[in-house]
Amino acid sequence: MAWEEATLEHKHKWDEGLYTLRLDRTLDFESGQFVNLGVVIEGKRVKRAYSIGSAPGEKLEFFIVEVDNGALTPRVLAQPLGSKVLVNPRPAGFFTLKWVPDARDLWLVSSGTGLAPYISMLRTPEPWRRFERIIVLNGVRYAAQLGYGDELRGWAEQHPGRLVYVPVVSREPEAQGVVHGRVTTALEDGTLEKIVGRLPDPDEDHAMLCGNPAMLDDMQALLEQRGLMVNRRKKPGHITVERYW
Repeated sequence: MAWEEATLEHKHKWDEGLYTLRLDRTLDFESGQFVNLGVVIEGKRVKRAYSIGSAPGEKLEFFIVEVDNGALTPRVLAQPLGSKVLVNPRPAGFFTLKWVPDARDLWLVSSGTGLAPYISMLRTPEPWRRFERIIVLNGVRYAAQLGYGDELRGWAEQHPGRLVYVPVVSREPEAQGVVHGRVTTALEDGTLEKIVGRLPDPDEDHAMLCGNPAMLDDMQALLEQRGLMVNRRKKPGHITVERYW
């Protein structure tokens, strides 16, 4: 399928090098999937995969952090409104609720822009229909990097007792209204249990993990110590992991 042009129509800056971008087109996809964006540099198309943050049927939205010396991301973020971006209209990926077994509570664990696929999911009826409670953990270095915080808190207010938002900040101890440290230490030191009232249980819960590789490895190991197992197509489990770098 040929690449298509889209127009950059909105750009929101959360922090230095951290943005939400919205394009003027829609795609048919499942929440949790990704698409490739591209630009032409010196006659050559450079591409990179980005998780979609918008709901299916809505204009494409991406939660993007600038990567030092990256070939594409700095150029995409530097584009002015009204400029053209290439989109591969074929979404891909299996990090979707379609492959998640039924459970009581759904734990959505992320670091940084790994939050994006969860925002897409929460903007659809499916998680609210399938799970009694949704726990969203997002770990960042500084509080300003907690993208979509207002939207998450709004869902918590709209769905009392149904969504628990746990923002975690590692390098800003004076920040208020957040958990200090890392998402893994919040699980280990009892902080998460105090906030949520319980920890992930293999008999009742499912955990999705998305973010930097070190967090994924450490969190998966901690959950496995609690008896949760990786979810596979032929052998359903309790942990679904997205490794996108």
